[in-house]
Amino acid sequence: MSTLTLKDGTEIYYKDWGKGQPVFFHHGWPLSSDDWDAQMLFFLEQGYRVIAHDRRGHGRSEQTPEGHNMDTYASDVDEIVTALDLKDAIHVGHSTGGGEVIRYVAQYGKGRVAKAVLISAVTPIMVKTENNPDGVPMSVFDDIRNNTTHHRQQFYIDITFPFYGYNREGANISEGIQRNWWRQGMNGSIKAHYDCIKAFSETDFTEDLKNTEIPVLVLHGEDDQIVPFETTGKVAATLLKNGKLISYPGFPHGMPTTEAETINKDLLSFFQS
Repeated sequence: MSTLTLKDGTEIYYKDWGKGQPVFFHHGWPLSSDDWDAQMLFFLEQGYRVIAHDRRGHGRSEQTPEGHNMDTYASDVDEIVTALDLKDAIHVGHSTGGGEVIRYVAQYGKGRVAKAVLISAVTPIMVKTENNPDGVPMSVFDDIRNNTTHHRQQFYIDITFPFYGYNREGANISEGIQRNWWRQGMNGSIKAHYDCIKAFSETDFTEDLKNTEIPVLVLHGEDDQIVPFETTGKVAATLLKNGKLISYPGFPHGMPTTEAETINKDLLSFFQS
């Protein structure tokens, strides 16, 4: 098992497979690097070096009581990238991981990052504010906090239905995918998961997006019930200097898993462009 001890003493678990141009995958809340199985194997077979970590407090990484904010997440990634000496890397983030990617790229990525991808990402900001009147009401995130605190075991089953679009008529429900989501979630720290709700909902990535020079691909499902497309992916693409948007009618938030064949094809095309 590969681990790295960060400067503050936190032990981070990571996977690092293969050789070639590095592709670094950043997972969503409250999951782990295992959520990238469909991408890690595919791109390893395409000749890329694939890397993914369990964010602090998530998966197999140390369950620290502090540091569960986007600035620390980005700093943690920088330490991993530096330790592995990754250059010309492509960073791919899903959901919360998309926020982590763009914060890392903007603050630390110069000279090391070739391209980035934001999939179903929380950028530029999720919560409804005066400056973001069409955002998601704070009451929704308070409900997630309440369920995480008091009903985590059941909530982590229930949330898989909107996450994967399994609540839509005619959906092909995979109990295995649901169980895998629950397994990953319950492996992590309730403290880290609770704090991360604020990080993914209230962090404003507007300036990070505006200050990013490298090519960025934005992929988003138009039927995303977790991170609404109209106020996130659609807006994020307009803030990027060198951005490209692909939206998918009917695709859910968890499309890297349920629609892996399509997503992987579009990622590969972007990587090779």
